[in-house]
Amino acid sequence: MCWFEGPLAAFDTETTGVDVEHDRIVSAAVVVQSSEGAPPSVTRWLVDPGVPVPPGATAIHGLTDEHLQRNGRWPAPVMEEVARSLAEQAAHGIPIVVMNAPFDLTLLDRELRRHRASALAAYLGSAALCVLDPWVLDKHLDRYRKGRRTLTDLCAQYGVELTGAHDAAADALASLEVVRAVGRRFAARLERLTPVELHARQAVWHAAQARGLQAWFARNGSQEACDPAWPLRPALPAAA
Repeated sequence: MCWFEGPLAAFDTETTGVDVEHDRIVSAAVVVQSSEGAPPSVTRWLVDPGVPVPPGATAIHGLTDEHLQRNGRWPAPVMEEVARSLAEQAAHGIPIVVMNAPFDLTLLDRELRRHRASALAAYLGSAALCVLDPWVLDKHLDRYRKGRRTLTDLCAQYGVELTGAHDAAADALASLEVVRAVGRRFAARLERLTPVELHARQAVWHAAQARGLQAWFARNGSQEACDPAWPLRPALPAAA
């Protein structure tokens, strides 16, 4: 059995914004599937972040301050549960699918540091996350294809149904199915690689992609920076 036919998990969040250092998680989901086509097991979390949710974020995922204050839980226990869920998958050697991994995993790490005074790595112990990022995989394997590569675009490209976009559980499941579809389409290039080998290669591919995007920004006069770190951005040094 190839890795893309076997057990996979997936992780996704919805947030107050796109700044991994300061924004907060308002919902999260972990999806686990024992094999291709098997019914997925879905765990969902809803979080009252303790800060206002900007209207722009609510417009994307539909989660309002009122709804989160009424139905969400405090961040500290949720972040611990999410981290332990991912650690459990890592301990069993199950690859974890994360679309644009440096965003969701870094944000989770910062939330853990903020609310639990502990990094994500502390929950993993001796286990290591083996991450499969559909954005990185698709961009490397089909690098000359024109157009956007959002999750919605990748679902259309690989024939994956996405119902309820910007719901953490729906996005996690769709990301998982996209990775399986990428594996099938590019089996000749991927089936001989183990998930651990593929994880290591994605780090290299992402760094190269970031350098290329950074060069493009520079040519067009933009000051925007592209972080080459994958799947988790290193923590910023504490202020003196």
